[in-house]
Amino acid sequence: MSLASDIKQVKPFNSNKSEAIVNVIYTNNWMTLKQKAFLKPIGLSLETYNVLRILKGSAPTTVNINTIIERMLDKLSNASRLVDRLFAQGYATRVTAVEDRRAVEVAITPAGLKILEKANELQAEFEASLTGLNDEESETLSKLLDKLRSVN
Repeated sequence: MSLASDIKQVKPFNSNKSEAIVNVIYTNNWMTLKQKAFLKPIGLSLETYNVLRILKGSAPTTVNINTIIERMLDKLSNASRLVDRLFAQGYATRVTAVEDRRAVEVAITPAGLKILEKANELQAEFEASLTGLNDEESETLSKLLDKLRSVN
């Protein structure tokens, strides 16, 4: 199905770039909705899943909130609120920084590792459900998106 038919557009786009921009935005929203549906059964949002992946990738080293913010996919997310949610769920823990006792570092817990393992299984199922592109096409798309961001 084409973008124009998906969004029920009657008039043509002003340019190929305009169509590409709308297509990236539309596809991002489409993919986000699908991915949220895969994570919903285990009670994780895309943002908390992202934070857990950051924490696991940093382990055994703890990280502070600023580091989490720098590494998040969605820069508009409230990292402090997300980390608080992970604390409440038992998926992350606070660690007092050795150098500065006022600073708080964050670490993933064993429960966080367990839920992340389940989320990664669901992510693999989600990726397998996306059959519209083969591996080579996926690599090309990724390179094109990298290229778009690199010059702007």
